[in-house]
Amino acid sequence: MTDTKIYKHISRQDGVSVTIMDTTLRDGEQTSGVSFSEGEKLSVAKVLLEDVKVDRIEIASARVSEGEFKATQKVMQWASTKGHLEQVEVLGFVDGKTSLQWIANAGGKVLNLLCKGSYRHVTAQLRKTPEQHVSDIKEVLGFAKEMGITVNVYLEDWSNGMKNSKDYVHFMIKSLKNENVERFMLPDTLGILAPDETFSFCKEMTEHYPDVTFDFHAHNDYDLAIANVFYAIKAGINCIHTTANGLGERAGNAPLSSVIATIKDHLHLKTNVNESQLNKVSKLVESFSGIRIPTNKPLIGEFVFTQCSGIHADGDNKSNLYFNDLLPERFGRTRQYALGKTSGKANIKKNLDELGIELDADALKEVTNRIIELADDKETITHEDLPYIVSDVLHSSIIDHKVRVINYSITYTMGLRPVANVALEIDGKEHEEYCDGDGQYDAFVKAVRKIYTRLDKSFPKLIDYVVTIPPGGKTDALVETVITWQNDREFKTKGLDPDQTAAAVKATIRMLNIIENEINTNLLKK
Repeated sequence: MTDTKIYKHISRQDGVSVTIMDTTLRDGEQTSGVSFSEGEKLSVAKVLLEDVKVDRIEIASARVSEGEFKATQKVMQWASTKGHLEQVEVLGFVDGKTSLQWIANAGGKVLNLLCKGSYRHVTAQLRKTPEQHVSDIKEVLGFAKEMGITVNVYLEDWSNGMKNSKDYVHFMIKSLKNENVERFMLPDTLGILAPDETFSFCKEMTEHYPDVTFDFHAHNDYDLAIANVFYAIKAGINCIHTTANGLGERAGNAPLSSVIATIKDHLHLKTNVNESQLNKVSKLVESFSGIRIPTNKPLIGEFVFTQCSGIHADGDNKSNLYFNDLLPERFGRTRQYALGKTSGKANIKKNLDELGIELDADALKEVTNRIIELADDKETITHEDLPYIVSDVLHSSIIDHKVRVINYSITYTMGLRPVANVALEIDGKEHEEYCDGDGQYDAFVKAVRKIYTRLDKSFPKLIDYVVTIPPGGKTDALVETVITWQNDREFKTKGLDPDQTAAAVKATIRMLNIIENEINTNLLKK
């Protein structure tokens, strides 16, 4: 089959082949433990529509809660002022005017109507005949027309319907295709489809109903969501549902970032999405949802553009031998070279070059051996650790310890806020402050920040804090704390200590020395 024939259903005059409906704020919120506030929903909606430029977003389920209503209302008010109102959708139910009125009161204009896509669902859950269900749906469609609300139809459990009750699925589409339904949404509700089934079932839809517009909604229970998206598009589906970071019920939905890369690089089709903003929305959703992105998650994971092998670094040095089409710059990322036991001299040299540190061959070998030793002891080695390792191995003064802890005291009494008393030596002068905080480390940082404010020195923003405690119940084991900071760039520092707070303090002091050394280096350059 030629590409022209495969894609004949999805070619468009504007050059956009596939559209995206992102349901992070509705289906993504069905991830266990995830609940977005009003402000968070609005922030994500703004980024999705204006920065990432997805075509449509689904933001809520009708009738869920008062909080859901207020959040929906807030997004609708913003969307109305920006001309996005028709792009913002709400899931509703076959309940007469109830869901429609909820959406209308919130200011919405589009209903995604949840209907039954399998015979088993309609008879076992609704306890109705297919004819009764269609009659109820048509009643809602009539009310929607009167109220000026556009309707898309979700055929819930469509994949099981196609496997076990095809006649029912065809009955539903034939009964509704001439009604005021904008799109028919085909969900693999339980994530049961294999790619060949997806292609076959979607092809059956597009060939039997060439004048109907279909969406495909994948779930990832077998880790096949992206493969199923690929074959749904090949079968002629022209809209795909996604979520940021693959959030969603159970194993989640098709990740927005992976869908976009697959459409562009493997199907050679176009979307409206600005792929350079995908990392931005992923980080935003990670922060709001509290669900961490796996470090090896394609395109958006922390390590996916990081080469660990020294052989790879060497090949990249010589001719970019280990690059593929997924260039990190496309997604607002940069390529990095990890420091660990498999790091060769090429990896380490790349990191040293970035820091402006030059070593001869013998010194580079010593530093490389030291990094391998540390990695064998299961220590995490960050880019910012390198100057310290060089200084330690070569007994050099490459790092000037301008900030030292003279002492600190952190007290915690049940029922009272923790208090920290901190004394630092900065450039040979002693400074002392105390402060309370929401936790022991928070109190310490606030006290240090007060010192820096008094000295009119900048203090980076803490954007991530990760504690690794070895398993096995050894209470004297070393705790590793890695803190991510942000000033004019993002960087990490690490502390090791049997006490978690002490490890975090060590990471913080290392951060202060890094920025003090950078300030002095920049002054010398001037």
